[in-house]
Amino acid sequence: MKRSYLAFTVLALSAFGCKQQGLTRAEASEALEESQLSTQAAALTSGTVEITTNFTIGAAVEAAADELRTFYAEQLPCAAVSLEASTLTVDYGVNGDCLYRGQVYRGSHSVTISRNDENEVVVDHVWQHLRNEQVEVNGTATVTWSLDDPSRHIQHELSWERLSDGRIGVGSGDRIQRPLADGIETGFSVDGTRQWRGESGTWDLSINDVEMRWVDPVPQAGSYSLDTPFDKQVTLAFDRVDDTTIKVTVSGGDKSFDFDVHRAAAAE
Repeated sequence: MKRSYLAFTVLALSAFGCKQQGLTRAEASEALEESQLSTQAAALTSGTVEITTNFTIGAAVEAAADELRTFYAEQLPCAAVSLEASTLTVDYGVNGDCLYRGQVYRGSHSVTISRNDENEVVVDHVWQHLRNEQVEVNGTATVTWSLDDPSRHIQHELSWERLSDGRIGVGSGDRIQRPLADGIETGFSVDGTRQWRGESGTWDLSINDVEMRWVDPVPQAGSYSLDTPFDKQVTLAFDRVDDTTIKVTVSGGDKSFDFDVHRAAAAE
């Protein structure tokens, strides 16, 4: 009887101790920092994906690629573009700063229009040293959509480095993007997943009805569910405060922390 009571007491104390292990502010800050860096990397490539959708669906792939080359010449004369069959090679920033929808682009981008039917468009991307003022990205992606369903399915493999301090990450993702109510010119909504390995371990992210503007460093609405290297499940909820500030609430267990993220600045 004493043994049973002792065993119960140990289990109860153990359960109590686990319950008390809440999210720390340092862990919340790291979760925000890692997810923000991963988001910036994905958003940088998404901007170039958006540029390369400017061709007529249903045309031959070579004709579509030539139409895309014309778009670059008219809208981004800052880039040097060469064409071979259905593959374009784009070097951003050769002829001055490449600014498109709030993003500045530098580096190399290969675009292959693999299929261009009304029921399915397939475009393959390769990025080499693609960068803006915050992050540099290398990697690949396959993007699909159709005439009836303009939402984009993006499957990527990327590595990235934050230019300010050399913080790195390597990962993959599977996402669906749709235009915001204000139009794709403003931004897009996202659902899907991203996984990556950062300096402190492996992160696994579920993206839940997130809204992203091109000019913002983090989403303005929706939430992330994040499995962390420190064995805690974290939720990040996004709410816009004003045009340049977004509040991010990072929650885990019975603890939550609020951070204000400002455009072109670090989290406070």
